[in-house]
Amino acid sequence: MTADPASRPGRLGVGVVGAGRVGAVLGSALRGAGHPVVGVSAVSEASRERAAMLLPGVPVLDVPEVVRRAELVLLAVPDDALAPLVQGLADTGAWQAGQIAVHTSGRFGTAVLASARAAGVIPLALHPAMTFTGTSLDLARLAGCAFAVTAPGPVLPIGQALVVEIGGEPVVVDEDRRPLYHAGLAHGANHLVVLVAQAAQVLRAAGVAEPGRVLRPLLEATLDGALRAEDTAGDAGPGAVSALTGPVRRGDAGTVADHVAVLAELGTTSGAVDVLAGYGALSRAAAARALGAGLVGPDAAQRVLDALAGIIPAPPALQEDDHGAPPPGHPRAAGPDDDGGTPPQEDA
Repeated sequence: MTADPASRPGRLGVGVVGAGRVGAVLGSALRGAGHPVVGVSAVSEASRERAAMLLPGVPVLDVPEVVRRAELVLLAVPDDALAPLVQGLADTGAWQAGQIAVHTSGRFGTAVLASARAAGVIPLALHPAMTFTGTSLDLARLAGCAFAVTAPGPVLPIGQALVVEIGGEPVVVDEDRRPLYHAGLAHGANHLVVLVAQAAQVLRAAGVAEPGRVLRPLLEATLDGALRAEDTAGDAGPGAVSALTGPVRRGDAGTVADHVAVLAELGTTSGAVDVLAGYGALSRAAAARALGAGLVGPDAAQRVLDALAGIIPAPPALQEDDHGAPPPGHPRAAGPDDDGGTPPQEDA
């Protein structure tokens, strides 16, 4: 018979600060590992609904009260809100010696928790390398998910153990490497979304009614092949670029030139100038990496680069309209924060 997780030794009362997609899910995962959740902060209706769904029965409290009740404080707030929050709690004497403070930001290590550490708090930075829906579906996806773990050496095993308890795989990342680590994740995940959006727009312009359905098998197979190649490459192998296909890999400069022409026309007629700029930047990078990996020769790579030479490097900056409103898609066009003045962290 499997023992009740709550009966395991070393269970900690968890306080969740920020019931966004990340905080609510990780709080639920810790609860499933036997750590009682003693309080959660949630201001907006969406946050309260998420807390009720993933942390039923847990009292919704203000942040200082969550921290007062907790042995482990899970800080799941946006990067820019993290340092002021930690300092504000220190200024009011909210931190308690012996508490564990865990933040989930990919950008920061434990230096951002310095003011809490000065009060005797154990600092941990645990960042899950996945996107979150904020639903129970995420709990299953945590199994095998890599977590970047950063902590002072003596307490590093605590962070690793917490990750293992919720089914993740701890990956130690040094304090000074956290920004680089997070840049790699953001570049891969966020820009993959942009790439799909651009490709879908081009296909719609070509008369394809359901571009997602057309792209899915191609992109899923390509991503799987690239990741498999990276996993098996070792330090000296070409890695993901060995899965490259298409006109750059073939050195087919004529096809690249045709793409440039039609994408330039699309930008003129639709205003989607970012598509051509993105195509150019990624094609140049593909040519350079293909050349470095020996997949194309210098002459073929140069022909491709020549075909890309006329592309403007980047689209013009977003401009506000005559009424001062940002254009669609601009960050300021988004709705209000999900959790009032200190919004919860919504994604990794």
